[in-house]
Order: sequence, then structure tokens, then C-alpha cells
Amino acid sequence: MSKRKNQVKYVLAAYEESFAIEKKNSSEAHIESLRSDSLAGYRVKTIKSGPILEVEAYPFWKIPQSRKKRSEESSQAQKNLNDKNTKKHVTRLINANFRSFVDLWLTYTYPPGKMPADFEQAKKDMTNLIRRMKNWLKKREQYKGFELKYIYVTEHTRDGNKVRAHHHMVTNFPDRDVAEELWNCGGRTQSRRLQGDDFGFEGMARYITKEKGNKTMKRYTPSRNLKQPTVTVADTKLTRRRAEKIAKEEISAQETFESWHKGYQFKDMQVQFSDFVSGAYLYVRMKRIDSPVKQKGDWMNENNQHYKPKGRSG
Repeated sequence: MSKRKNQVKYVLAAYEESFAIEKKNSSEAHIESLRSDSLAGYRVKTIKSGPILEVEAYPFWKIPQSRKKRSEESSQAQKNLNDKNTKKHVTRLINANFRSFVDLWLTYTYPPGKMPADFEQAKKDMTNLIRRMKNWLKKREQYKGFELKYIYVTEHTRDGNKVRAHHHMVTNFPDRDVAEELWNCGGRTQSRRLQGDDFGFEGMARYITKEKGNKTMKRYTPSRNLKQPTVTVADTKLTRRRAEKIAKEEISAQETFESWHKGYQFKDMQVQFSDFVSGAYLYVRMKRIDSPVKQKGDWMNENNQHYKPKGRSG
């Protein structure tokens, strides 16, 4: 076994929090830190979620690294990081489980005078809707074995003040018209087929996870059967020298990552530095280019059963 594989590796658990300086705001000292003698290598984490692939590359060191002490400012930075990671998690769940032009984005509202009394009642209304969806599926032979998936968000209170309660849902429910009809709380229902962009459903996830104050009641609820993203980790894929060249744009990041991940197209990269540890954090996003979406034909569930999404196509 090689000496590199035997050596002790010191990695910061909170690596994203540690590297908070964007490249455009970096200094000469940040660039010089790419050549620090304490650097031992780079850990490469690859996350696959449906058609989207992300790469996070961050240093490990020969000696332990210490983090700066927390302050009021760093506590706010931690909250911002938590919000960012929540958005990433939901984006990955949606990308891994739902498809453009097939699955649905639904909005459910209430009529004036029939608003839920509190947040828990609003959540109960969605629980009842999901039960009706499952019952509808069970009664139809063509959907035998169909596994209903969803993520929904309920908004009831914003900054401590009640707002017009409403719900948004992402789901693979196969009949768009029925998905609207099963809402029995009055109000309007709206629906559309999902349509991702170069980053999948990030915009939708951003909306679902967006908070508007400490007293905001807006939470997302996923079904328990959602597939998790596929994560792999490698400590020998990216050398210190190559990471330095990528961060300094001396070699093409696009060529490097596309050569690693055949069938994926490079979309963007962020390079970030730290004020208290050496090296850089690289974050890359890519999209699969070898899997055309079936927009109107048959599609298959996880049990290899064929279904046709029903209802309006737009």
C-alpha cells in the first residue's frame, strides 16, 4: 500500500463553513495558500441526483487544523450555511425522484372564510389529501404497485402574522386532473408539469425552503420513500497541483471534470478560500446529456411497470 494511503488525513467536518471567501474577493495570501506545505491532498465528493451531478473538492492536511471561535457574526454565517445546505438537500431529493414533463407541481388554496385555524390543521388537510390520493390509486388495477412520492410545503404564518394559508406539492401522482379534484377544502387548485433547467429543479427547491423571518411557519414535508442521492468519496482523484491549477484557471475545469464524468456536461464552478486554513474549496455542477426525456409516451415506475401520465400536458 502506498505511503499516501497510509498517512493520517485531517479533514474539517464543516468544510463549507470554513471556505467562505469567494474567489472574486480573494487576496494574494489566499492564492499562496494553495501551495502550503501543510496540504496533504484533496477529497473529492461526488453527488448524483437524477440527471444532475455535483462535485465538492476540499483539502485534507498533514496536521490538524483549527477553526475560528464562534461569534455573533459566525453564528449568522452558520445559519446561512444551514439554509444553503437545506436548499441543496431538497434540490437533490427533487432531482433524484421527479422528472420534467411527467411529474406535477400543484398549488392548493382555501376560499375566504374557510382558512385553517392553525398550522397543524393546515398540515392535517394535506395528510388527508395524500390519503385520498393513495386510496384512488389502490382502486385502479392499472396502478397496482404504484408508489406515490411527494414533497410538499405548507405556508401559514409569515413573520408572526397569519397569511392566506396555501400548499405547494411536487408529486409523481399520475393523473393531473384527479390531483386537482381530490382537494376538498374549497379554494383554487393549480397544476403544471415539472420542467427543469440546467440545474434541475433548484429554483423550485429554493422556493420550497425559503424562510421569511424567525416566526415564519413554512415547512416542507417529504414522503418517506424518496430515493436519496448517490454519494461517492475519493481521496486520490485530485492532486494538490491539479487543484491549484484549476483554482487559478491555469487549466480548464470543464475539460477536467467532463473527462472524469463521461456523458455529463459541465455547467458551472465556484472556487472559495478561507481566512484560517490553506487550500481551496471547489464546487462543480454538471448535467447528464445522454438521457432524453419521454415527454408524452409511456413511462416506467421503479417496478418496471408502464404508465401514461394523464391530464393536461402543459
